[in-house]
Amino acid sequence: MSYEAFRVEIKNGIAHIIMNRPESMNSMGKAFWPECREIFTGISKNPEVRVVVVTSTGKHFSAGMDLAFFSTINPSATGDPGRQREQLRRNILDFQESFNAIARCNVPVLIGVHGAAIGGAVDMLCTADTRYCTEDAFFAIQEIKIGMTADLGTLQRLQHLVPSGLARELAYTGRKLKAEEAQATGFVTRIFPDHDAMTAGMMKIAGEIAARSPLAVVGSKKMLDYARDHTVADGLNFIATWNAAMILTGDLKEGLRAQAEKRMPEYDDLLA
Repeated sequence: MSYEAFRVEIKNGIAHIIMNRPESMNSMGKAFWPECREIFTGISKNPEVRVVVVTSTGKHFSAGMDLAFFSTINPSATGDPGRQREQLRRNILDFQESFNAIARCNVPVLIGVHGAAIGGAVDMLCTADTRYCTEDAFFAIQEIKIGMTADLGTLQRLQHLVPSGLARELAYTGRKLKAEEAQATGFVTRIFPDHDAMTAGMMKIAGEIAARSPLAVVGSKKMLDYARDHTVADGLNFIATWNAAMILTGDLKEGLRAQAEKRMPEYDDLLA
C-alpha cells in the first residue's frame, strides 16, 4: 500500500517503516496521523511481522508537528465556548491515538534517530520498546518553547524511561538532550556513527528478535508492559496465568530440540 508520510517494507519477519517527507524535515502533517495509526494497527494483526524497525529520511528524523497543519486544528471560531473546547479535547485525544497505536503494537518496535527529534517526535519515541541514535542526534521537548504543554505522551511516558528529575528538566526548559547523555541516562540503547550504520545495526537486532519464538516475544512484551504499570505481585500473578495458558506449546519443544541438535529453531508465525 502507498502512503504519503511513510514507506513500509516487510521482509523476513521485519516491518521496516520509513518516515518519508525529507523535504519538510519529516514534520507530522495531515497525512501522518491517520497513516501512523493505520500502519501500526495493521501490523498488530499481521502474522508475518515479528518486529518493527522505524527510521527516517533526509537530514533529520523529524521536526515534530507540522506547524502549518497545527494551525488548522483549533476549535471552531464560532459557537458556544464550551463546545469549542470539547471539540478541541476530542481532536487532541484523536492525535494521541496515533501514538497509542505504536505503544499497543503487538510486536517490539525499535526506533532509530538521526539528526533532530523535536516535539511530537519525542512523543513518538517514548512509545518504542527500544531507541537507537546516531552520534549527531539530539532530542528536544520543543512545546515548552512555544508556550504549550506537551500533550501527546511525552510527559506521561518519559518518566518511565529516564530519571524523573531529568524528564522534568527537559520538559521545563526544552533544552537539547544529545546522544551521549541520552545513552548515559537510558533513553537510547546504542549510538551508531551514522544513519547507514544505525539502520544496519537495528536490522541485525531485529533479525535476532524475528528468529525467536513469536509467541514468547509477544508474551515478553505483554509482561514488560504490564509490570511497568502494576506491582511486582500483580506482574508475577499475570505471568503465572499467561504461561499456564501459553507454555505448553510446540515452540518450547522446537526450542529445546534445536538446542540439543545445535541448530537454529524454526517457529511458525502467529495466527492472523
